[in-house]
Amino acid sequence: MQPLAVGPGRTKVGFIGTGIMGEPMAGHVLSAGYELCVHNRTREKAAALLARGATWCDSAAGVARACDVVVTIIGYPRDVEAVYLGEAGLVESARPGTFLVDMTTSDPELAERIEREGRARGLACIDAPVTGGDAGARNAELSIMAGGDEGAFRALEPLFRCFGSAVLQGPAGSGQHAKLANQIAIAGTMLGVCESLAYARRAGLDPEKLLQSISRGAAGSTLLAKLGPRMLAGDFAPGFYVKHFIKDMDLALSQARGFGLDARGLALARALYGELDASGHGDAGTQSLFGWYER
Repeated sequence: MQPLAVGPGRTKVGFIGTGIMGEPMAGHVLSAGYELCVHNRTREKAAALLARGATWCDSAAGVARACDVVVTIIGYPRDVEAVYLGEAGLVESARPGTFLVDMTTSDPELAERIEREGRARGLACIDAPVTGGDAGARNAELSIMAGGDEGAFRALEPLFRCFGSAVLQGPAGSGQHAKLANQIAIAGTMLGVCESLAYARRAGLDPEKLLQSISRGAAGSTLLAKLGPRMLAGDFAPGFYVKHFIKDMDLALSQARGFGLDARGLALARALYGELDASGHGDAGTQSLFGWYER
């Protein structure tokens, strides 16, 4: 029997992680009419949601016990493992029939393990990382790459529409593999955008005019259009942290080595971002790599 679709008025949603991405995403859940419970390591980051009517839970276990669906978007694979599989974690604490949806970019093998252990306890576990950055989160325009059971995915589609559009990539872990492929594409594109704009400045061109021209041609991309102007303005505020991008590239490099893939473009991007992080810019946005070229 297929699980029932989630929906406002009949489904209580829990959200763990209310940072740059999670806070606006959880806000869309409230706007859609769902009852919402939230937990975050820093309660202050959930203040706006609580003011709008969300309920605070003191622990991940408390969210799991209270909710029909639990969504997480947190930091690193070690955080995901602790929240899901640690003592009093989500898998241990959730009621049978609960949906657990991890939207963190994490390790594909960990996603498979969570799904396996969750299924043994009667839980439906989906890995569903996202791309689109802070703007995509605010505007509900994220692209969601999901892995897991098709019936569970279909049941969750109404909730996913609160965040953007979702595609089921395959079984557990496939969402994470898709996100890592996405990050490989971004890594190479970021190098190209930064080098192009740095070249333009050294050539004496007006980089704003250059952006107008190349954004409309074959070089056009979302990164060029959205981050190019921020680079030129010296706006390196995070929409996506350097430190988290490094985490993603490390995961992708590890997987590539396992596949026997020589991902040397990715390796170069990782090295340059590593230098950026070592110079104290880990909490800056990924577009801050342009500052490395400028220096």
